[in-house]
Amino acid sequence: MKNIHPDYRPVVFRDRSADYAFLTRSTATSDQTVEWADGRTYPVIDVDVSSASHPFYTGRGRIVDSTGAVEKFKRRYGR
Repeated sequence: MKNIHPDYRPVVFRDRSADYAFLTRSTATSDQTVEWADGRTYPVIDVDVSSASHPFYTGRGRIVDSTGAVEKFKRRYGR
């Protein structure tokens, strides 16, 4: 049963919105590459959210309410 597992190798995950990237090991694949600080080239995967941009980790929370649910709640329960 050889070759049943995907290749596990170094990969860079990059959060462009926070100008943050980290090198880890993964089975994820990508056709894009990036040169890392060690001078080697690694596959790079762009992510929408990382610990550098997620409101829970940054403390910069925001409420996205396009339907008016927050105001409706405040009117209904007087808060």
